[in-house]
Amino acid sequence: MTGAARVHVFRLHRGEDLRGGIEAYAAQHGIGAAAVASCAGCVSCFRIRGADGATVHEGEGRFEIVSLTGTVSANGCHLHVAFAGEDLRAFGGHLLAGCTVNTTAEIVLLQAQAMAFERAYDSQTGYRELVIREDAEGGEAGRRRAR
Repeated sequence: MTGAARVHVFRLHRGEDLRGGIEAYAAQHGIGAAAVASCAGCVSCFRIRGADGATVHEGEGRFEIVSLTGTVSANGCHLHVAFAGEDLRAFGGHLLAGCTVNTTAEIVLLQAQAMAFERAYDSQTGYRELVIREDAEGGEAGRRRAR
């Protein structure tokens, strides 16, 4: 599927939750389907889930956001993040609520206006997985569902 794209650029400030801030922005702007194009910033604590789907890793300190990727929608987000500590070693996983922005998080989203992302339970994985559909209304349907 192809169609028009829209770029969203916003900043989260000290004390805001990285995941929660992205979710709030998507809901506020009625984003039906977007991908993270870029994120630069720093957090004072992290909270991520490992690939086993169960283990949660947490820590405090100063960690640079060296990568953030995933799908964003007012209907749900799936985000993976990589951080680097002061020793410059990188680590990452599934972004959970609880990553507090330390100085800033500068985020760029690329919205696909002719699509909508939704989440539906997948019995094979046990998770709410991505469902992609055309959105002939250019994102308006996502805005209505988010309200």
